[in-house]
Amino acid sequence: MNNTDMIPTPGFTALKDFNLAEAMSDELGGMDVSFDRITIPAAGGMTFELPGELLGETDAVKEFAGVILFHHPLFTYYRESYSGGNNPPNCGSHDGVTGMGNPGGDCASCPFNQFGSGVNGGKSCKNKRRIYILREGELIPLLLTLPTGSMKEFSVYIKRLLSKGKKSASVVTRFSLKKTSNAGGITYSQAQFAVDRVLAADELPYVVAMAEQVKGIALQLGYEDSAASEGNADFTVDPETGEILES
Repeated sequence: MNNTDMIPTPGFTALKDFNLAEAMSDELGGMDVSFDRITIPAAGGMTFELPGELLGETDAVKEFAGVILFHHPLFTYYRESYSGGNNPPNCGSHDGVTGMGNPGGDCASCPFNQFGSGVNGGKSCKNKRRIYILREGELIPLLLTLPTGSMKEFSVYIKRLLSKGKKSASVVTRFSLKKTSNAGGITYSQAQFAVDRVLAADELPYVVAMAEQVKGIALQLGYEDSAASEGNADFTVDPETGEILES
C-alpha cells in the first residue's frame, strides 16, 4: 500500500462510496455497535476529550470542527441515583415526546419531567441532547452528549442557522468551550458553536445521505449514557429562559 492511500480525501466527498450501515454490518456484525464519544470536561475545564488512535487513549483539544449529521433529545429517568456504567434507565426517550419504560408515556405531562421533581429543584428526568458529529477526513461520526448547561447555547445556534436558511448538516460547525458559572457560583464548562464553513455543493449530497443513515442507526441505540459525558452538576434551570440558576 502506498502511503498516499491513507491520506484522507479533502472535504467530505470521500463519503461518495461509503455506506455506513453496510460497513458496520459487515465489519461489526455480532459486536457492540456504538459510536466513540466526545467528553465535555467537568468543573470548567477548557478541553474536550476526543477518542485517540489506541483503545483507552484520548486526545485533549480546545476546539474541533465537524458536520452535525443528526441530533435528538435524550431523556433519561433513573428511579435510583445513576451511578454510571451501562445500566439502562427506568424510562427513556429519543424524541422528548414519548417515554419508553416505567412510567413511560407523554413526556410533557410526566411528573418526573417537571421542575421541582429532582435535586435542587431540577427535574428527576434528565434532559440532554445527543449530537452526531463527522469530522473531515473520517467516515464514522463521533457522539457528543450535550449537558443541561449547554442546551440553550445550542438552541440559539440552530435557530441562527435556520434564520439564514441553513440546516446543521449543511455547514461545518466549530465546537469550543467557555468557562462560566451559575447563579450559585458553581463553575462549569459550556459548549460554544460557530460556523466554520458552508459545505461545498459537491459535498452536500453525500453528507445528507450519511445523515439519513446515522439517523436510522442512532434511534436504535440504547438510552445508557456515561456520567462522564455530562461534565456538569445537577443544575436548576429556569423553565422560561433556560438560565442555570443554582446547584
